[in-house]
Order: sequence, then C-alpha cells, then structure tokens
Amino acid sequence: MKRSAFTAAAAIAALLSTAAPALAAPTLEDRVLALTNGERSAVGCPALTTNAQLAAAAKRHSDDMARTGNFSHTGSDGSTAAQRVTDAGYHFRLMAENIAAGQGTAEEVVSAWMNSESHRANIVNCELRDLGVAHTADGSNKIYWTQEFGVTG
Repeated sequence: MKRSAFTAAAAIAALLSTAAPALAAPTLEDRVLALTNGERSAVGCPALTTNAQLAAAAKRHSDDMARTGNFSHTGSDGSTAAQRVTDAGYHFRLMAENIAAGQGTAEEVVSAWMNSESHRANIVNCELRDLGVAHTADGSNKIYWTQEFGVTG
C-alpha cells in the first residue's frame, strides 16, 4: 500500500513538473490587430495576418518618431513608408501606413484611426492582407503608433 501511494505521488509530481508553461499575455500590438480585424469584419473584409517584416518597418518608424518627435509619414532620415517596408524585406503590390501619437491604449488608437477618413480607408481596404503594428513611448511616455499594411503579388 505504501508503495502504490509512493508511486502515485511520484506520477503526480512528474505530471506537474512537465505542465505546459503559461501563455504570454497578448501585447498591445496583438490587441490593435484584433480590433483592426474587428473593424474589417464589420465591412466584409478578410482578416489581416501579422507579418514580421511589416512589423519591423512599423517598429523602425515608431522608434524614429519617439526618438525625434517628428510625427510624420516621412522619417527623420527622409524615408517614405514604402522605402521602410521595402528595406524590411517586404515586396508589396500595395501598401499603406497609419500613424498616431498620444493614445494610451489599443482601443483609443484604433478608435482615432476609425474616426479619420484616410486612416479608416486603410483599415477597411479589403485588398490589403498583411499587417505590422508597433508602438514606442518617448521620454515623457507619449506613445507613437504605426500600422504598416500590405499585400504581395
């Protein structure tokens, strides 16, 4: 009896030690993607897929805006959105960029974009299929956001 109790305890300990690690909490970028896809779904567009190259281009631009305070689609080095996306290795047929500054949450930034005709047009453009999202805070915690949209082909 003692032996079977020991065996059962050992088996339980072994199972507990091999339990899967907890899943990471969703990032702000994940939340922006989900909210963006919700807006697209509401108008019949397919969901966007996260793209690492577009995310790298978005991060480069958010970092640049936060570092320099240059809130613009043109980078402080004179780069355009298309150049940043191409430099990141994404070969697009069509691309678009949304930027924002000052919103503290994913909900706030997507709402701001949806309340801007040109930014909304990018979000609900059913031709676009891939998305990269980034945010960077400056020294005073002002957040700069970038969405890079694209489709290859």
